[in-house]
Amino acid sequence: MVTSAVFAGFAAGLLAALLHFAFVQKLILLGEEYETGALVHFNGVASPAEDHDHAAPEAPAADATAPATPEAVEADGHEHKHEAAEEGGAFARNASTSLFYGLEFVGYALVLVAGYGLAEVFGKRVTLREGLLWGIAGYAAFQLAPAMGLEPELPGTMAADLTARQIWWIGTAICTAAALGLLGYGKGVASVIGAVALLAVPHVIGAPELDSYSGVAPPELASTFAARSLGVGLIVWSALGALSGWLWSRPQ
Repeated sequence: MVTSAVFAGFAAGLLAALLHFAFVQKLILLGEEYETGALVHFNGVASPAEDHDHAAPEAPAADATAPATPEAVEADGHEHKHEAAEEGGAFARNASTSLFYGLEFVGYALVLVAGYGLAEVFGKRVTLREGLLWGIAGYAAFQLAPAMGLEPELPGTMAADLTARQIWWIGTAICTAAALGLLGYGKGVASVIGAVALLAVPHVIGAPELDSYSGVAPPELASTFAARSLGVGLIVWSALGALSGWLWSRPQ
């Protein structure tokens, strides 16, 4: 059980990190610039003509033949040191992100394979195909259903009380997982009714919300971030379920 979870989890975590770097990280970095004030979201709508009329004049090109002054040499040295520091910070950030994803999906894989073991007790053998369905169900329980009330948020986004959001998120994940279990393995109308009720309860209660909405990043950036986060999640969870199911079904 542990072996299947470790191998599948770290493989899914690596895939998650690669997709994160390709599709999500640049949006987070851009959101952080809005959060710190390095970038400011526009006020109102400016026409292309206004943008053209108020364009800043171009700075004169530097004379490549002019001798470098001591101040210029010192500034260039500081710039190279700053670039080296940024590269070192980016490497550390990417490494910690990859490690975090690996540990996160090992944890999720342990939950999945524990479910495989429970299903086997009741005579249900999980293979790659069933594992894929379990992975999609895990995505629905841990990411998609909670996102119906608590969407993925960029840095700088105002949100309700953290503890209240965590309680709602956990309750939604448990209710959704239980509902999908009833739909997949339950029998009779009572199972269907119970599953529908469990799916509805968290959203009838509603996620914690603020009285008003605000944020420093453009809404277009926030919506793109949410859409890409959910898309990446579906791919990674599907891979996690399929791989863990395949490893689980292999002969010891």
